[in-house]
Amino acid sequence: MASTWIGVILIGFFAGLLARFFSSDPRNPQGCLLTTLLGVVGAAFFTWIGQFTGMYGSGEYAGFIGAVIGSIIVLLIWRAIVGNK
Repeated sequence: MASTWIGVILIGFFAGLLARFFSSDPRNPQGCLLTTLLGVVGAAFFTWIGQFTGMYGSGEYAGFIGAVIGSIIVLLIWRAIVGNK
């Protein structure tokens, strides 16, 4: 169980890091914790999209590339909400 959570955190961190790299913008969330949270939320979001559209079956999860794509989508939503502050 603990190794599963460590894997989720590590994959989330690297997915969030790549998403921030591909969409460099000063309005992106900063810091290690927010980068990890971005990746985990992105993976969960892309898993939901994949299951909704039929790309993934019940119990299947997005892989690393899906987590990065989901994180980029979450960043775009973040920018739409934050705006030009």
